[in-house]
Amino acid sequence: MRSTVWTLLAAFVMTVGLAVVFAVTLAGRWDDMSPADRADHDLTSLTLLGVNLAQLAIGVLGVLVVSGEYSTGMIRATLSAVPRRLPVLWAKSAVFGLLAFALMLVTALVAFLVGQAILSTKGIDLSLADPGAFRGVVGAAFYVTAIGLLGLGLGALLRSTPGAIAGLFGLVLVIPMVVSFLPDSLDGLERYLPSMAGNAVMRALPDPDVLSPGGGFLTLLLYVAVTLAAAAVGLRRRDA
Repeated sequence: MRSTVWTLLAAFVMTVGLAVVFAVTLAGRWDDMSPADRADHDLTSLTLLGVNLAQLAIGVLGVLVVSGEYSTGMIRATLSAVPRRLPVLWAKSAVFGLLAFALMLVTALVAFLVGQAILSTKGIDLSLADPGAFRGVVGAAFYVTAIGLLGLGLGALLRSTPGAIAGLFGLVLVIPMVVSFLPDSLDGLERYLPSMAGNAVMRALPDPDVLSPGGGFLTLLLYVAVTLAAAAVGLRRRDA
């Protein structure tokens, strides 16, 4: 589908474009910032913040990988060719996951290098050899891939493009806003949401308000595993 190429291109442009915007903005304000404000900035995650928009594009593409076949009825031909059904889900997940990760790894790397080149005008740039920088780049790619696989799982589970997109956006965008209004005693729940787990894997500097990078990776893996497992059960038990 042509939408695949355009969606992947949009993810690249948004990630790199926002890296330029955020880096230029910070470089312009750097001389006027206090030492405390400067220390608060994680220069790795700053140049990777564009993935927060790219995740929506990749997430929608993940939904369409499965729901597109249900909307056209082609899923019947696919499942007739593979009567065991589950290999279809695993194959789609593997191909899409590898494609999304490869694209986003290159995208995150370009965003990081472009952003750091802009920050170098103030002498505050980082290299991939700095602590946490390379992990942050890989973490950004992993995070967006996980959101894409969540979309794929929801598409297979709900079999509806609008429903799966609404569910994905609700999980990534709406629920974090709702949780932010909960009592302070429940603040710890927010760190286990996909968006906060993604923030954790992209950060190079420690932050007490988010999980550790390892905890973020495991949380995202759990979301993907549960969603795909539910999709697998539905695929086995329901008619096409």
